[in-house]
Amino acid sequence: MINNRIKNAIYTVVLLVAIFAVYQCRNQEKTDTKTNLVAVTGKTMGTYYNIKYLDSLERNFKPIIDSTLEVFNESLSTYIQDSEISVFNRQDSLNFDLPYFYPVLKRSEIIHRKTNGAFDPTVMPLVSLWGFGPDEMANVDSADIEKALDRVGFDMIRYTENYVVKEKEGVELDFSAIAKGYGVDVISELLINEGINNFLVEIGGEVRCKGINHEGEPWAVGIDRPMENVEQGKNMSAIVKLKDKALATSGNYRNFYVKDGIKYAHTISPITGYPVFHQLLSASVIADECMTADAYATAFMVSGLEKSKEIAERENLQVILIYNDQEGKYKTYVSPSLEKNIKLID
Repeated sequence: MINNRIKNAIYTVVLLVAIFAVYQCRNQEKTDTKTNLVAVTGKTMGTYYNIKYLDSLERNFKPIIDSTLEVFNESLSTYIQDSEISVFNRQDSLNFDLPYFYPVLKRSEIIHRKTNGAFDPTVMPLVSLWGFGPDEMANVDSADIEKALDRVGFDMIRYTENYVVKEKEGVELDFSAIAKGYGVDVISELLINEGINNFLVEIGGEVRCKGINHEGEPWAVGIDRPMENVEQGKNMSAIVKLKDKALATSGNYRNFYVKDGIKYAHTISPITGYPVFHQLLSASVIADECMTADAYATAFMVSGLEKSKEIAERENLQVILIYNDQEGKYKTYVSPSLEKNIKLID
């Protein structure tokens, strides 16, 4: 009996010591992460980037981040006259040297197929026609739209790992609906290669997170309320906890213009040739990679509410879809699997 009591006492002491050790370890981890948070900001792709990461050495990766994004834009920016994509748009084919063109073409083709053409990087003739490219909008009529649509379609290009060619004269590419997300992935992989396992990378609202934040918790990412003339991050509709995931949002509440009393949104349907007009105000998509989330978010703004729900369920994507109901009130659809990691804000 006495031996059993001694054994029980020993077990109790060992258990308490173990619990105390775990507690101390977790406290130490939180203390360490708070002192090793590094924040980097800058400009790219006509917007800003914000990057946070935990690093015991507190290294500053801004120089390599900036140089990487500069080369990235030299491949995929239509606003740089001698970028690879701009050169391709002016000629019949292109041998690309930089490592970014092929992956974005390949992912674009996959998502183009899975969204029944709602995502299509050959939409550039329509983007330019409606004034959302480098040039301003001219007067548009149905004949202009039909002419532009005749040069839109992913089957109008062929590509290999280092070469892309047009099957029809006048075809142009525009990766703006996937480029920021892809840029987020590129910088995320850069940090991973440097041994960084806890980070948040954000470019123009598109985000990818890995690990935990400086408080030892999953990263918290806000989703803007789809309102015009409100600064990004100032009026949130939801807060999402992300760990080892990416989130991208597309909407028509910021990038638009008004001409002759008509509001033209920047989301152009590659199927109809016209800017989209429907009840869906913004689409946020969570995926493993940000360029996937970015492309699907754009496709959903083309597809509308119900089709977006169908595609998201079929492709196992988590979504937050904000829309107007029949009375014009804000409503939010959240994927059931996401409900435990999201806080909606009234």
